[in-house]
Amino acid sequence: MVPGLKSRTSWIFCLAGIIAVGILSRVVHTGLLVFDKYLGDALYAAMVYAILRLFWRAAARARVAVSAMAIMTAIELFQLTMIPAHLLANEHVVVRICARLMGTEFSFLDLLTYAVGIACIYLADSSNT
Repeated sequence: MVPGLKSRTSWIFCLAGIIAVGILSRVVHTGLLVFDKYLGDALYAAMVYAILRLFWRAAARARVAVSAMAIMTAIELFQLTMIPAHLLANEHVVVRICARLMGTEFSFLDLLTYAVGIACIYLADSSNT
């Protein structure tokens, strides 16, 4: 149970923690695929849930979870267009960073990992009713 995820401030701290651990999972390489790749992906999806929860406080948790998964699925499917991959060659650094944040290669495993990340934060959120 994550105590106190009812207030806006708690969600801001939760979001900051998710982002910090997510960045660490990309910077610190352990050689374990679960940590080096999939933890960051799960945290990415949890971050989307936290952002939605922060701004959509009155919504049911299930609605926030479904919305977060829809957003993550849309981002993953957008990678099939190859647009993000082509953006990696752009001359502007900000565009290349955005392409990296979106991801450039579609993977069904990413969708599964997103679901796990959303399920974990959903359960943490549910335990605070």
